[in-house]
Amino acid sequence: MTGLREQELIATSNALLDARRTGVTLADLPESSQPVDIAEVYFVQDLIAAAYGEIGGWKIGAPNAEATPLFAPMPKAWMAPSGSTLTGNRYRGLEAEIAFLVGQDLPPRDTPYTRAEAVAAMASCHPVIEVLESAFADPMVVVKNSMLADLQMHGGFAYGPAVANWEAIDFNAEKVTLSVDGVVRVERTGSNTSGDLVKLLPWLANEGAVRTGGLKKGQWITTGSWTGNTLGSEKSSVDVVFSTAGSVSLKFA
Repeated sequence: MTGLREQELIATSNALLDARRTGVTLADLPESSQPVDIAEVYFVQDLIAAAYGEIGGWKIGAPNAEATPLFAPMPKAWMAPSGSTLTGNRYRGLEAEIAFLVGQDLPPRDTPYTRAEAVAAMASCHPVIEVLESAFADPMVVVKNSMLADLQMHGGFAYGPAVANWEAIDFNAEKVTLSVDGVVRVERTGSNTSGDLVKLLPWLANEGAVRTGGLKKGQWITTGSWTGNTLGSEKSSVDVVFSTAGSVSLKFA
């Protein structure tokens, strides 16, 4: 991005950052400030992420099996182990997900990584709760590119223990429940929206490499929601249980 449009998108990122930091939410971005394509979305995302320090990984997902995946950076500062109490959240959206911890670097290269190579580079697989956050009063009604530019609503996540022998799990048959304050709010089976969540790993290693600079050891990769967007509240306790892939919990201050 250069020139006037670059300055407009920098102003967009600052407006989203200010809303997140102050809690003074936006109804939507002005039409002239809304990203017009995915390149502008990612430009704004990267500016926002840079304001929060080191990138700890990437959230990636697809709305259906045929769709091109979308991905966003996740600040390392927002990552916490299961059982943690999270502070500073306003929106408190909740999604049950499966995530992978990168065990070896996958730098950009001319020959695409195979699925087997991408899987072999993962150190472990984990159940996680992604916390959704937003600069918008109601992110579900804004223009899609506004929502995507706002880090695709990412606000942090809690990760559970590593899952043994995860390669043997049939994720299309895997069951999950998401409970808030002991009450089951969502219960589903095989509900990851991408259809085949493992395919997202080589896609990110290959198609996403120009933007990510390659996947790096110690980064996390989340692979899309199993439960949709469920809202928590102040002092809520949240529990996610997968039938094979383990469990994870968090609390809000």
